[in-house]
Parts: sequence; structure tokens; C-alpha cells
Amino acid sequence: MTQPPEGPSADQTAAGVPTCYRHPDRETWIRCQRCDKPICPDCMRDAAVGFQCPDCVKEASKGSRQNRAMYGGERSADPRLTTFVLIGINAVVWLAITITGGRTSWLTHLLALRPVGVCDPANGSLYDIEERVCEASGATFQAGFSDGAWWQLLTAAFTHVEIWHLAMNMFALFLFGPALEGIVGRARFLAIYLISAVAGSVMVVWFSYDFTSTVGASGAIFGLLGALLVLARKARLNSQWLVQNLVLGVVITVVGWRYISWQGHLGGLLGGALAAAIIAYAPASRRALVQWVGLGLLLAVLLGLALVQDVALS
Repeated sequence: MTQPPEGPSADQTAAGVPTCYRHPDRETWIRCQRCDKPICPDCMRDAAVGFQCPDCVKEASKGSRQNRAMYGGERSADPRLTTFVLIGINAVVWLAITITGGRTSWLTHLLALRPVGVCDPANGSLYDIEERVCEASGATFQAGFSDGAWWQLLTAAFTHVEIWHLAMNMFALFLFGPALEGIVGRARFLAIYLISAVAGSVMVVWFSYDFTSTVGASGAIFGLLGALLVLARKARLNSQWLVQNLVLGVVITVVGWRYISWQGHLGGLLGGALAAAIIAYAPASRRALVQWVGLGLLLAVLLGLALVQDVALS
């Protein structure tokens, strides 16, 4: 507790008595040990020496170790929030697609990932015809990745047509998303999710049939699973439940291989695992810089691989 000053100060009222910076109607001789602002008893916060004001306590807590996630990220106040936002985006896109025609919706053609564009004469068949020839015949050309629709690498991960597909993926996201965000923080969780989505799409572009249309968040979700496996191994935690879920995912992929993109699943799994490894094994010195540069380089490599295949398909 500080002693009353001998002379007048800027905080003093006309009567020469300081007032609390948050409650101007309260006289006080107590000052914050950090910023020296006058504080009343209601604003006093115990400190190692004397008292601090609420603003200084809040500022100090931001940089405290307790507010940091395991690998340097800022700890999320609610680890479910980003997952809920992602689920909401997927649900809104599905609803828009359903309202505008489902599988035949123009939104589906715009957002779904197709390595090579096709001509749709609206007779139930698709044809490998050049865009100008297709449009000259009165048919609709559905642009693909090789036609310049690069956005499909990401938008396909937010696109669902059937409600059961949306429900399964969102349930898996609800299981794995908050767990991962609680470990690495919001920004790094979102980076892993998006990189996994792109990695799955790049694998689709490289190894799927040229005219196949691929949709769904499965690649990103497999990426979360791969990331959790890497982090569990790094922390030497029991990962039995993760392995069980991975085995289940592999079984579903194998059984439904005609309708499920194994390319997207495998690419997402590898992308998420690599992203998590960059985060978990970054050195403590300049950890954040190494992590974000590493994640940026990983994304650049994925886009580079996509570019190589784009040239090959064009």
C-alpha cells in the first residue's frame, strides 16, 4: 500500500483527493503497483507486492503460462466454438444445395471437386467435350480443377449432398474437433483442419478418375484423427481409442470404396499428421515462428503438387 503523495497530482480532484479510475465518485489513496492508477477497495486485486488494478491483472493473464495451450497456441476459452462454426458452415451449404436442386444444383457443380470439367446435356449422361463445343451445343459445362476452378480444393470439404453424409461427418467433427482445439488452440486447430482438407483434395486430383465429382469433409476429419494420433504419441498418451476410430474409418472406406473417396481420406490423414508433427516437434525457441513457417511451407508444397497435376491434366 502506497503513502499519500505530498503534493497535488493529475488524478486529484479540486479538493486534492485522488479518485478511483473506474469509480470517479470514490476517493482513494491506494494505487496500482504496476500502472500507478488510483484504485478503490472494489478494484483492488491482490498481487505479490501490494495491489493491482483489474486492467493490469487481465493484461498479465494474457501472457501467463496458464493461458497457453500445450504447443504454444493461445488456450481456447471454449474449445467447441470453432467446431460449432465449421458444423454451421457445412449445414448452411448443405441446406442451400438442397433448396437449389441437390445433386443437380448449380452450387454442387460449383463447389464439388472434379479434376477435369465435363459437359452436361441434362440427359443423365456426362461427356468429355471441350467447353466451347459443349456450350455451342446448348449443354452446360461443369468446370473442374484443371479448368481453373482451384477453389474446389477447399470448397469440396464444405459440400454435402445427402443428409446422412453430412450427419456422419459432422458427428465425427464434433468428436475430434474440440479435443484437438483444446490441445493446440484455435488458430492451429483451424490450420490443421484446412490443410487436411486441401491435402485430401490434392490426393483426389492426383489419383481419382478424371471426371469423378468428390464432396464431403471426410478428408479434413481424417486429418484431425491423424493429428490427434501424432500428438498423443508425442505426449506418450494412450491412443487406443484413436486407433480404433482409424481402423473403423479404414473399414468403412474399404467396404464402400465405390462410393467413398479413399484418396480424400488418405490425403487428409497424411496432411493432418504432417501439420501436427510441425506443431508438436517445433523447437521451444521461436516455436510460433517455426510452426507457422512450417505450416506455410506444407501448404505451399500441397499447392505445388496440385499445380503439377493441373499442368498434366490441361
